[in-house]
Amino acid sequence: MLNNLANGSVLVIGGSSGIGLATAQAALRLGAHVTIASNDVERLRAASANFDSPVCLCRIDTRSSESVESAFNDGPFFDHVVVSASATQSGPVRGLPLDQAYASMDSKFWGAYRVARAAKIGHGGSLTFVSGFLSRRPSAGAVLQGAINAAIEGLVRGLALEFAPVRVNAVSPGLIDTPIYSKLSEEKCSALYENTRQHLPVGRIGTAADIAQAILFLATNPYTTGTVVTVNGGGTIA
Repeated sequence: MLNNLANGSVLVIGGSSGIGLATAQAALRLGAHVTIASNDVERLRAASANFDSPVCLCRIDTRSSESVESAFNDGPFFDHVVVSASATQSGPVRGLPLDQAYASMDSKFWGAYRVARAAKIGHGGSLTFVSGFLSRRPSAGAVLQGAINAAIEGLVRGLALEFAPVRVNAVSPGLIDTPIYSKLSEEKCSALYENTRQHLPVGRIGTAADIAQAILFLATNPYTTGTVVTVNGGGTIA
């Protein structure tokens, strides 16, 4: 099913690390022409060493309408656009400073919205976002993140109608082993992973490759739009 990526063009915004990097690598292995985008040019250059074949690099700051619009105005149409880039803060509603809350919403939700407004996607192509399972199973310590993820999933359903025949979907991951947790101490990170693993029906932590596989399924399945695919090891039922 995924072979139809061959010779297609794929843009992964947030493709310099984590889920985005894994998605770009998987798309490249399936024969796509891949462009990875990030706000950090040095990270893009460093990430390019993780590919078996050359990829194109593009600077896009999803927090800036000007940056997003200029990137697409000057570039070609893509068959598939994936948005995994975001920077959000976690904390209780009464403890998280409002400026950090606004910045989180601006990065993840409005960043996705800006890309949706500007993206040049070919007829029958796809736009795929990454949300998160906190939208369905909220946490008392991450209320804002759950709300942002739910907003993205609502955006997906509306855009699928507005943008048809371009297909719009989202993948909702659970806890995934990515560099996002590198700010934690090794001890705290290991404890987080182990505690989660013990409660998941699959008995393991998710990987970026697990999410990449779901993203590429949505990108290449011509009968799927307006859909949120949950990939969390059974986290919403555990």
